[in-house]
Amino acid sequence: MPSTIGGLGEPRGPRFVSPTLSPEESRPTDALPHGPGHAVGTAEPPGGPAATSGDEPSRWPRLLLVGLTLVAVSAGTGGAAGHLAARDDAPASAGAPPAGSPAPATGDLVAAADLVLAGVVSVQVSSGGRGASGSGFLIDDRGHVITNDHVVARGGAVDVVGQDGRRLSARLVGRDPGTDIAVLRVDPGSGLRPLALAPSGQTRVGEPVLAVGSPLGLSGTVTAGIVSALDRPVRLGGGARQAAVQTDASINPGNSGGPLVNGRGEVVGVNTAIATLEGSGNIGIGFAVPIERAAQVAQRLIARG
Repeated sequence: MPSTIGGLGEPRGPRFVSPTLSPEESRPTDALPHGPGHAVGTAEPPGGPAATSGDEPSRWPRLLLVGLTLVAVSAGTGGAAGHLAARDDAPASAGAPPAGSPAPATGDLVAAADLVLAGVVSVQVSSGGRGASGSGFLIDDRGHVITNDHVVARGGAVDVVGQDGRRLSARLVGRDPGTDIAVLRVDPGSGLRPLALAPSGQTRVGEPVLAVGSPLGLSGTVTAGIVSALDRPVRLGGGARQAAVQTDASINPGNSGGPLVNGRGEVVGVNTAIATLEGSGNIGIGFAVPIERAAQVAQRLIARG
């Protein structure tokens, strides 16, 4: 019988909240019954008895709430999350370059993948018979690895596995649940290659990107897409709403903490969550913590050490 891969676990994690909805309309699904196939939300169908032409503009956002969920994209028995997601009509940053600045080169995605794979790892956490897994990437020559906080939040022994299959023991340096960023450290002589970080303010809407990581335990997986939006307001890690990079590059459970890289092989974000419909997989809406914020948090955690 073919082996099965663990599901997403109980809904308990970050939520994607539209700035156009009231707190009551955007309450998390942990206030509602859980279970497979449970439709999230309480909107009436279009054309129902309460629908009138006068209230259609305000009702349609509510109708779109049904079944749309944001899930953290870690894998394993304890690593997943889902909450009510609402349509987000807030305008994304157009990302227009300053006057006189050159347009960024898209680069060669094949070359970019080859460049970054040596610095991306699978993160595996085990504790008391339970486990979680995700992804991460090296950011310096001292062995520091960025991943998502929700990958390591339950605690336990942490190992990372490189592209060459080598397993390395990792130490947790620090966590920041509010931004869903955590930092690990491995032996600096591990042979992992630190990844370059994209310059601040250079990421553009429409720019081609790669999501790199270990979705469903499939290490060294690369998927391609574009930057769909910038400054998308989401709640990641249960903290305050923060601006995220939205992408249509396919990311799935196990991609959490892996890099979103541009055509030059520079990291533009840390893959963190996806929107789903009725518990389905990736539907082309994923979110990453912008690398500027992730790097600032990582440096703070490293300094505290």
